[in-house]
Amino acid sequence: MTNETLETIKSRRSCRAYKPEQITDEELNAVLEAGTYAASAMGRQSAKIVVVQDAATRAQLTRMNAAVMGKDTDPMYGAPTILVVLADAGSKNAVQDGSLVMGNLMLAAASLGLGSCWINRAKEEFESDEGKALLRQWGIEGDWVGVGHCILGYPAADPKPAAPRKPDYIVKV
Repeated sequence: MTNETLETIKSRRSCRAYKPEQITDEELNAVLEAGTYAASAMGRQSAKIVVVQDAATRAQLTRMNAAVMGKDTDPMYGAPTILVVLADAGSKNAVQDGSLVMGNLMLAAASLGLGSCWINRAKEEFESDEGKALLRQWGIEGDWVGVGHCILGYPAADPKPAAPRKPDYIVKV
C-alpha cells in the first residue's frame, strides 16, 4: 500500500545545508499549522512553537547551542528559520508532546519541499539564565522545557537516500 503521506514519511531526510533565502509566509504557516495538529496527551496541547527568523535571535540561539556542545560551529547549519519547540514543564508528557510537534513540523516541511532538521540541546539552552531571559523577552511565562529546534529552509543540496531499514527494527510477538 502506498499514499502521499507514507511516501513523505519514507523520503524525509535531515537537511544540513540551506540556501540563504527565507521561506515564504505561506510555507511557514502551513508548517506551523501542521505542528498545532500534533497529537498530545489527553488533548492538552502542552507544547508551544516560537518562530525565529530575525538574524540577531538566530545568531544568539546558534551561539547558545554551540556553547552547550562546547564548540564554535554553526549547529543550525545556516537555516534561515528556527522553530523552537517548548513544552509545559508541569505536564507529565511534556517531552512526548513536544516531540510529536517536532515530527509534524518536519513532515510538513518535507511535503512542501523544504529542508528541516531536529537540532537538540534546547533543554540545556532554556534551563540557562540566558534562555530563561529569552523566554521572558518573548512574553512566555511559567516553567517550560526546551524540546528541540526545528530548523527550516530551502535545501542547498539534495538529501542522501535513506539507509536500509534494520532487519530487527520490528519485533512481532
